[in-house]
Amino acid sequence: MQTMSWLEVLFLAFIEGATEYIPVSSTGHLILTSFFLHEQATEFTKAFNIVIQFGAILAVLFVYPERFRWNPSFYQKLLVAFLPAAVIGLLFKKKLELLLDNVLVVAISLILGGIVFIFIDKKLDRWRREDLNLENLSVIDCLKIGCAQCLAFVPGVSRSAASMVGGILVGLDRTSATQFSFFLAVPTLSAAAGIKFLDVLKVADAGNLWKLLAGVILSFLFSVVSLKWLIMMVARFGFTPFGYYRILVGLVVLAVLYF
Repeated sequence: MQTMSWLEVLFLAFIEGATEYIPVSSTGHLILTSFFLHEQATEFTKAFNIVIQFGAILAVLFVYPERFRWNPSFYQKLLVAFLPAAVIGLLFKKKLELLLDNVLVVAISLILGGIVFIFIDKKLDRWRREDLNLENLSVIDCLKIGCAQCLAFVPGVSRSAASMVGGILVGLDRTSATQFSFFLAVPTLSAAAGIKFLDVLKVADAGNLWKLLAGVILSFLFSVVSLKWLIMMVARFGFTPFGYYRILVGLVVLAVLYF
């Protein structure tokens, strides 16, 4: 199996940890990183980018331990919201993987997602339900958020952005929608990372496994910082700054592709 340098381990873990929960698409940024550095994505690199999501999962458990104490109602909500992505992922896994190297798709998704984010932020009161919070989300609400999350199978959309928009559209406030996207990441990322990790174990040597472990630890550390920073940003400035960032990055990528 192909390997990577320790510098690449650090850099990719930083990209993953810093962008997994921020609504700018961690997968899209990893694809763009490989594109701008003219690096050919190897099978190990693709697996590494997914497996180190375990670090991001652990970060949520570390920052919100009280949420993951045994509570049947909470876990039911996560299961319902997770199911749409699980079904689509299993049915269309091979076809969806074909999109993972498409830089043009990433650029367009970033721009369109940015426009949606800015629009949603300005029209938030239209959907806001004052009586709705994370405690009384219905099964139907969770299913709607889960269906919205499925848009993230298109690289550049962002899993966190899609689930945040889903949360806003069912009536949650910005902070609650953001937090639910964190919690929903736990089963969603665990499924993807777990499947890929089993594949890697079949062919990886000791050196690659050590690099995977280092990537998970670094991703965890960067994700903890990212989670806390994002909640502060959303509470103070909303989603609009992330929308403008997405549009700017998307336009830069389109310009590079054109010229």
